[in-house]
Amino acid sequence: MVAGDARIDRRTFVAPPEVAGARLDVALARLAPELSRARVQRLVEEGRVRVDGRAAKASARLRGGETVDVEIPPPEPSGLVAQELPLAVLYEDADLLVLDKAAGMVVHPARGAPHSTVVNALLHRLGVGAAAPAEGLRLGLVHRLDKDTSGCLVVAKTEPALAALQAQFKGRTVEKRYLALCHGLLAPEGRLDTPYGRHPRDRIRFTTRVKSARRAVTEWRALESFPAGATLAEVTLLTGRTHQIRVHLAEAGHPLLADAVYGGTRREARLPPEHPVRLAAGAIGRQALHAARLAFDHPRTGRRLALEAPLPDDLRRGLQVLRGAAATARPR
Repeated sequence: MVAGDARIDRRTFVAPPEVAGARLDVALARLAPELSRARVQRLVEEGRVRVDGRAAKASARLRGGETVDVEIPPPEPSGLVAQELPLAVLYEDADLLVLDKAAGMVVHPARGAPHSTVVNALLHRLGVGAAAPAEGLRLGLVHRLDKDTSGCLVVAKTEPALAALQAQFKGRTVEKRYLALCHGLLAPEGRLDTPYGRHPRDRIRFTTRVKSARRAVTEWRALESFPAGATLAEVTLLTGRTHQIRVHLAEAGHPLLADAVYGGTRREARLPPEHPVRLAAGAIGRQALHAARLAFDHPRTGRRLALEAPLPDDLRRGLQVLRGAAATARPR
């Protein structure tokens, strides 16, 4: 245990009978609900947790009645930069906020995109500044959206809210509906339940054509079909795999318009320059996918929240092209 630093938050707990038999990390996360289990595990690994005066492993089982001493150091600077960037907020309270993420905006800083991300913008909005906790907003990201996918994104402001929301995503009680504009004429409705994993030859892509214990489940309902060869569909995710909608539709023969990774742009390149689908894809300029609706139980009150993000202008323009072409082709 580290001593002498007044900034360290030192706490002592007596393990109550109800945690008897529980792992140390699980029990401590219950006793200090503002700490996530992952945070507790890091504290244990750093030697900042002792049980009856002795170092213990995260997997150690408690009997009840033990004295658990914990040191919680101050957060380390993250190196993230707060930036004043536009954010469309659909809902916000003390526990969480839901954004309507713009297409083209990366969620979290990475090697190829260190700035101008959702996290940079949140640091500024929440007034955290450059000395933001390394875990704070990074851990607050309950889920992700691809850079070029627009729409609903929930961010937790506290560790209890994060843990509760993560449990809902894991338990598949979160409703996630997307609007997808894809090539070809989809059946009125359908369901795909497939294995899912990283592509064996291209580490950027994912595929269903693998032997994997992980599964991906997607349902769709066609909302509007266009004679030029495109469909606007409402897609519901029952699992949350990376690129799931893009992969499922592409490998079913219906890649998203303007999807450069999963075949949309290749199909458009084979169309005549004035073809309505090619013109619509050009008007959109990015994969035609929008996270339109997100519904979940509020992590503190339990009240069901349902948020909807309006259709963005680029998708609206693409649909206008297709609808105009359909109206022109309709017999008079």
